[in-house]
Amino acid sequence: MILGLTGGMGCGKTTAAGMLAAYGYVPLDSDAIIRTVLLTEKDVVAAIREHFGAEVLAASGAVDRGQVARRVFTDPAALGWLENLLHPRLYAYWRAAFAAGGTKSWVVEVPLLFEKSLQNWFDFTVCVASHPTVQLARLEQRGLPPPLARPRISMQLPLAQKIELVDFVLLNDGSTDFLREQVAQLVNSLSSL
Repeated sequence: MILGLTGGMGCGKTTAAGMLAAYGYVPLDSDAIIRTVLLTEKDVVAAIREHFGAEVLAASGAVDRGQVARRVFTDPAALGWLENLLHPRLYAYWRAAFAAGGTKSWVVEVPLLFEKSLQNWFDFTVCVASHPTVQLARLEQRGLPPPLARPRISMQLPLAQKIELVDFVLLNDGSTDFLREQVAQLVNSLSSL
């Protein structure tokens, strides 16, 4: 079984994926794969440098994600270019992982699941949702102040629409135990399908 896990920034996708991992689901964090695997590939780094200029690279030669983010989150064409570079590689990574994993169950964190029409990749889709004030507070705790967070959030499908589109919703405004209880109920529901 392959679950597609989506939700807004700061809503708790990674926390929920970790809880699902305790039930045997193998987590794949799309953002982490892009950050730690794809953005370190030489051809990707070279393409980003060629497109955006050397100033988006750190002194070490690695991609400076903050510099790239400042470019793409204010320029839809630049964002589209970057997504066209990275997303096919991400999907290839997923395919390879699924093929190597055999009959394992997976939970794949996909922030842009519906925005990129990826729902057909998954047996079921799940949205982790939080109230906007909780979401912004969590992002600020991570070092992303509201003036920077709001434009990024606005580039995603509104959370209310994601909730309407998914098969299951996990509400993450309360305690970690409350989320853990919902994950247990989700796993029980899935095991009976």
